[in-house]
Amino acid sequence: MKATDGVDVVDVVALGESMVTFLPGRPGRLADVPSFDRAIGGAESNVACALAAAGHTVRWVSRVGADGFGDHLVATVASHGVDVSHVGRDPVRPTGVYFRTAGDRATDAHEVAYYRAGSAASAMSVRTVDPAAVRAGRVLHLSGITAALSRECLGLLRELTAPTGERTPVVSFDVNFRAGLWTGSGGADVLLELARRADIVFVGEDEAEQAWGVTGGPAGVRELLPEPGVLVVKQGGAGATAFVSAAGAWGLGERFPAPLPGRFTPRPTFEPAPAVDVVATVGAGDAFAAGFLSGILRGLPVGQTLRLGHLFAAAALTSPADLAPPPDRDTADRLTALGAPAWGTLRLGPGWTRAAAAEEEGRTP
Repeated sequence: MKATDGVDVVDVVALGESMVTFLPGRPGRLADVPSFDRAIGGAESNVACALAAAGHTVRWVSRVGADGFGDHLVATVASHGVDVSHVGRDPVRPTGVYFRTAGDRATDAHEVAYYRAGSAASAMSVRTVDPAAVRAGRVLHLSGITAALSRECLGLLRELTAPTGERTPVVSFDVNFRAGLWTGSGGADVLLELARRADIVFVGEDEAEQAWGVTGGPAGVRELLPEPGVLVVKQGGAGATAFVSAAGAWGLGERFPAPLPGRFTPRPTFEPAPAVDVVATVGAGDAFAAGFLSGILRGLPVGQTLRLGHLFAAAALTSPADLAPPPDRDTADRLTALGAPAWGTLRLGPGWTRAAAAEEEGRTP
């Protein structure tokens, strides 16, 4: 299918910065680590790569420098099956990079050194990205990280989330509150504004409390954010709760597989997360968003869609890198269809996706 101006229409367009990541060759302080392994990391490109691996058509829109790191980023994202034909190259600004230690980035046992100020991606604006390429998707996935990069990036996100009646594409927004990226307390207000303008919103219970002072659990977050048709509140290792309003379900129904009666309900749906032997938490939130969006694109029930998010997150949690391949579709469908008792006793460790794939292959006649 083609957009009116000839741009290919895809399932998901993800817009945002990706950086080259340097992972330490051994534990220790950055000052003491002698060598690093190169990888990539970026919230939106992580979502794009996971969705492409799950069989969806995906485009990543961004800007990188006209440098070797930009070459590496574009080639790596493309190798996951993502369309990178609308990634701009900036002849002046560099590609962002960052270094981190082997400790868990979600705790104090880590160091992260970012070199992203003035990056090529920070120059994204309504003038430097192709609006037709950005809007030629069933879903447009954004995150709050992009809004923090520059005034131009914030202006772009405001343009893309502006209410326009029957908006196409559906806008997915991961709050991704990073206090260190914002000056003062203005970031919380900006993120609340953008979340209220989106159709699908992902936010952690902890970050909602940190950014907005929300207490009272998922219900408190929903009270603050009644506007999105779909609101997903992530509750760490406990699980996640989805609120899907009737209006939101009807609005999505014209652009996604029509939900069967009873699949969507205004009442919240909670699904516990399986037990996971965690290697690193980096990228787990992005993977969860990819799994949940995959479930919506496939027209799955809300509970099964939440479980798919958990499984994608578990793949990331059991890998040391930002990017980890999700479980294959047969494995994911078998696990998301488990009864409550079997799902409740599920435990996933490093290598579980490969083991599950081998087991599925053994089941094939």
